[in-house]
Amino acid sequence: MAQDHFTYRVTWSPEDGEHVGLCAEFPSLSWLDTTPEGALAGIRQLVIDVVREMTANGEKVPGPIANRTYSGEFKVGIPPQIHRALVLQAPEEGVSLNRLASAKLCA
Repeated sequence: MAQDHFTYRVTWSPEDGEHVGLCAEFPSLSWLDTTPEGALAGIRQLVIDVVREMTANGEKVPGPIANRTYSGEFKVGIPPQIHRALVLQAPEEGVSLNRLASAKLCA
């Protein structure tokens, strides 16, 4: 079943005092448990149930992030002052604006 390709994560919730299981494709869903294994099992079962319900109701199920392809390009808006500063900085560092922006995003 496609839910096995979904992106799951388990983290500690200090507010709840338990581990929380999350699914990136279903950000409104979570599962609390005393163990990380229980949180993962819980969120996976919850996603299975939600996918079944969505399918039965004719709703579109989100595709797994892992199955998507990426071009490596995206558009981001920044304030004009920052754009100008980057345009000035790039040649000073001997790189293209794209290379400079990419390096800053990765930092």
